[in-house]
Amino acid sequence: MSKSKVRVRFAPSPTGPLHMGGVRTALFNYLFAKKHGGDFLLRIEDTDQNRFVPGAEEYIIESLNWCGLHFDEGPGVGGNYEPYRQSERKTLYKQYADQLIESGWAYYAFDTPEELEKLRLEAEQKGEVFSYGIQTRNALCNSLTLTNEEVENRLQAGEHFVVRFKMPENTYVTENDIIRGEVTFNTSVLDDKVIYKWDGMPTYHLANVVDDHLMEITHVIRGEEWLSSMPLHVLLYRALGWEIRPRFAHLPLILKPVGKGKLSKRDGDKMGFPVFPLLWNDQTSGETFHGYREDGYFPEAFINLLALLGWNPGIEQEFFSLEELVSVFSLERVVKSGSRFDPEKAKWFNRHYFQQKSEQELAVLFQPVLKEKGVTVSDEMVIKVIAEIKERCELVPQLWEQGYYFFETPKSYDAKTIEKRWLAETPGQLTEICGVFETVESWEQPLIKEAFSNFMNEKGWNFGAVMNPLRLCLVGGNVGPDLFKICEILGKKETISRIKVAIATIAK
Repeated sequence: MSKSKVRVRFAPSPTGPLHMGGVRTALFNYLFAKKHGGDFLLRIEDTDQNRFVPGAEEYIIESLNWCGLHFDEGPGVGGNYEPYRQSERKTLYKQYADQLIESGWAYYAFDTPEELEKLRLEAEQKGEVFSYGIQTRNALCNSLTLTNEEVENRLQAGEHFVVRFKMPENTYVTENDIIRGEVTFNTSVLDDKVIYKWDGMPTYHLANVVDDHLMEITHVIRGEEWLSSMPLHVLLYRALGWEIRPRFAHLPLILKPVGKGKLSKRDGDKMGFPVFPLLWNDQTSGETFHGYREDGYFPEAFINLLALLGWNPGIEQEFFSLEELVSVFSLERVVKSGSRFDPEKAKWFNRHYFQQKSEQELAVLFQPVLKEKGVTVSDEMVIKVIAEIKERCELVPQLWEQGYYFFETPKSYDAKTIEKRWLAETPGQLTEICGVFETVESWEQPLIKEAFSNFMNEKGWNFGAVMNPLRLCLVGGNVGPDLFKICEILGKKETISRIKVAIATIAK
């Protein structure tokens, strides 16, 4: 295996939507590869067909593309190491399982699920935990305790079996993890993992190691939940006679916003924030989970947020483009401890990128929201509206929350404002204002304001006493930007119409 070029892989299982923790793993792989001029691979690890979820693979690929993490090799892209779905590599793995059995590093186990469950329950009743391994394997139904003839007869009869890795006794396995430093395990506390199943499918452990070797992966960058699997994977390399193996780096967990523990999809449900990059409709449960994209976040904000969860750039800068992240990223600056996710920080990042976008860019993103609301309006008007409300927003959907009244006539009027501001003389005053507005020929904010002010001064009326009810007529409450800018954007006809409708409605 040539080790001259950095090659990393992101290897998710298509068992559901891609969690933001998974996206961060993909991101760190991508950044490391690009920093070193290497390759970033996507490999779909679908060996567990019982947990396969239709649509999950497509979701993973769409998520990575939305984030700008385009893979160099993988499903749909191809590459020199095809195929990139483990289910399509099924025939590759048996030879390695056979090799491990022949060399004494693995063995057949014929114990039934019912027999193993009974042993688990018996151990549980004694306050113990059953483990299939060094302490128990010589008393169980496997090729270590059966004769060669018995094993062959069982295989010929088509009995169900698994192949288990034979963990060596009292052996220390030491590995230098790029993030965690030297890590040592004693095999005495490790069980004999299943590496191959009767149906011809390998488990994650064997397939992972074989594929990493065959695809010439140089660095395995994955979540810390796989740290306990590292000794088995190191021993598999040793058992298969592969002297050169990837270097390992185990990333810290992304923690819940409050308290300890790994961030889960339920945390998002409870606290009202997404934990998935895209919207996910669970066809099994019927549940729908929010996505950052659909909630109005930008991919650059999402990536920026994830990069700083567990990695410290060592400089004061907080906002990074993907290209800037590539240039400054290093695994050595990834921390060991978990990083708490802050939903408010996610909004803060998005606000930065939101404010950087032009009104024209935001209009393109906002038009689909308007169409969903049944609003058809020109880009020109949308751009004008966004210019007035942009500063109050951090997410695209908030443009509607902050400016809905530009696109629909008020259906109701704020009761508190009516009680406080709507006086006996208000309808008459507003009717006269309508007459003034009719005389404004060039309907622009400065001229509307000038005509209004001149008239108010002539009458000697209190500006606040008229402007507050006027705003109420136009927007339905005491909200919005400059009153005369609202008038300009609404247009003369709509402005006057809204005033008259409000006078009649509130009078009732």
